[in-house]
Amino acid sequence: MSERSHTIVSDVMTTSIISIDATATVHDATVLMREHKKSSVLVNRRDDSDEFGLVVVSDIASRVLAQNLSPKRVNVYEIMSKPVLTVPVEMNIVYAIRMLANFKLSRALVIDHDRNPLGIVTLRDMVLRNIKDIEDE
Repeated sequence: MSERSHTIVSDVMTTSIISIDATATVHDATVLMREHKKSSVLVNRRDDSDEFGLVVVSDIASRVLAQNLSPKRVNVYEIMSKPVLTVPVEMNIVYAIRMLANFKLSRALVIDHDRNPLGIVTLRDMVLRNIKDIEDE
């Protein structure tokens, strides 16, 4: 019997992360998102004991635009999700998919053993890769 190789989070994650401070405006965040063609921005920790936050396009849509608020007057910390779900870089994507599905989330921050951000992994990318892996068996 041959041992099946498992796809891990680092095989699927996007390594280019854009980040912003929590006190920046939503407008500042959207400018970064447009410049880098990203749909999320990581919110920096204040210090080592703090946790990361995350702002995604749907947060801006529902918590700013749908409420008829000005993106230049709303700070990132007012709409961010915090703490953001994190997964270790070596986690099998099957378990990462389950975790995201259980929490009804679309993405997670990938971290190393020292809690440094390494990338973002999306449910979409993991599901498509996992189905391909199954088909290739």
